Amino acid sequence: MISAHGLGGAKDLPIPSELAIAGAVAALVISFTVLAVAWRKPRYDAATSGRPAPAWLDRLVSSRALAVAGRVFGMLVFLYVGAAAVFGKDSLINPFFGTFYVLLWVGLVPASLLLGPFFKAISPARTISMLFAKVSGVPEGEGLYAYPARLGYWPAALGLFSFVWLELVYPHSTDLGPARLWAAAYLGIMFIGSALFGTTFLARADPFEVYSSLVAKLSVWGRRDGALVLRSPLANLDTVVPRPGLVAVVGVLFGSTGFDSFRESTAWLKLVQSLSMLRIWPDTLALITFSVGVALVLTVATMATGVSSETPRRALPNLFAHSVVPIIVGYIVAHYLTYFVEYGQQTLIQLSDPFSRGNDYLGTADLQINYWLSAHPTFLAVTKVLAVALGHVVGVVAAHDRAIKLLPPRHQLTGQLPLLVAMVGFTVGGLYLLFAA
Repeated sequence: MISAHGLGGAKDLPIPSELAIAGAVAALVISFTVLAVAWRKPRYDAATSGRPAPAWLDRLVSSRALAVAGRVFGMLVFLYVGAAAVFGKDSLINPFFGTFYVLLWVGLVPASLLLGPFFKAISPARTISMLFAKVSGVPEGEGLYAYPARLGYWPAALGLFSFVWLELVYPHSTDLGPARLWAAAYLGIMFIGSALFGTTFLARADPFEVYSSLVAKLSVWGRRDGALVLRSPLANLDTVVPRPGLVAVVGVLFGSTGFDSFRESTAWLKLVQSLSMLRIWPDTLALITFSVGVALVLTVATMATGVSSETPRRALPNLFAHSVVPIIVGYIVAHYLTYFVEYGQQTLIQLSDPFSRGNDYLGTADLQINYWLSAHPTFLAVTKVLAVALGHVVGVVAAHDRAIKLLPPRHQLTGQLPLLVAMVGFTVGGLYLLFAA
């Protein structure tokens, strides 16, 4: 099941593909039309948006006790699953695989949507970095050097690509050795990077922390002048800071999800089988093509407009990249919903027996997996299509507000048309892969 975690094929989607695609595109175009008429001034400003959270909630969320509890929880999970990775059996029943590929990678999305930057709060790499700083006497958060601003999120983009390559392309991704080696290399790079550049390195280069923090911008939790505030997800999304590499990050996240559907399509399987080479090579090329393709389409669509003297054209892709985040979340829901719910339950069962000896450390070994989602394909299909459509609509709203803020008056609508065309293309392509996989 962990090797076939995609959509399960068109049989899971018992609604006409043409109807779903046409409906999603119509929702996108209608949303843009309504925005063009009714939304004439920018509504989001990070300096003023949101209302203060109740004082008791701010004290709780900002308390050292909660911070320490999060760190302890993250380290306990890390040590527990790490023991399974080191001493457990090289088998798919080892809970390390489910924790790594399901609870961590996919579970970051719902956790960050509900709780904000969840991974940052529990990250074992950040916790160990903070402990090393305390022992060595280095001021917390500081390193030997300042993190180069020009690097931005590029290290995170490379880390994300290496992870999705391991998960989706490498033929031995479910062997314990390669997965364990990737995790060890990740931790080693995070430790060295944080020692050199402090925790800023983790905020820019840790693939999981960057991913979680971006998704968290669609939560209702935010900060303004250090105080906890409640914001609408769209207002929170507007606070994403554009940095170099942000387009690459969203390109990898979005492109890899599309590739995951594409790689199981009949046309691609026939092509790969006809080639006299290992599948790893065409799959790697396809993954690169999808990731670079998304980034390239976003870049061209955002730069194809007039600009004001205050905003250079080359800055536009990163300034509009935040509008792709809700699209990514929509596709993650559509693509991984069944996988997360059902294999996530299986992982919780396996976690009670980390060494495959018949133990029941967590008391979950006797739980039964609930396959309700798989047993209701119509509900599942509608949920997936709505997730894709809603993600694009929210993306259009975010892009529209940013365009009104940045573009000259004569280009505020016409300048959005290339991006709207790109989002329509993403919608059609994504839903086509959803049905064709």
